[in-house]
Amino acid sequence: MIDLNHIDDLARRLGDLLPPGLRESREELQSAFKGALQAGLGKLDLVTREEFEVQRAVLLRTREKLEALEKAVAALEARPAAGDTPPQA
Repeated sequence: MIDLNHIDDLARRLGDLLPPGLRESREELQSAFKGALQAGLGKLDLVTREEFEVQRAVLLRTREKLEALEKAVAALEARPAAGDTPPQA
């Protein structure tokens, strides 16, 4: 979920950028900015920080397993196969 404090802060900063002639209606415009930001961000397919951290941990474990498998395959490839040894004279 998006932190509403961030949206309020952004709406306030947008209101501060208004030219002096529009400053009388700053509160109204800030409210409109806030509504537009919430609507726009609500349409995005975002995940929570908790969901992100869970997926990050899964990726880390998967990467560790992949590295272990790569080492095991390299060790197996480095061993000469039983039929690959040249005959002794």
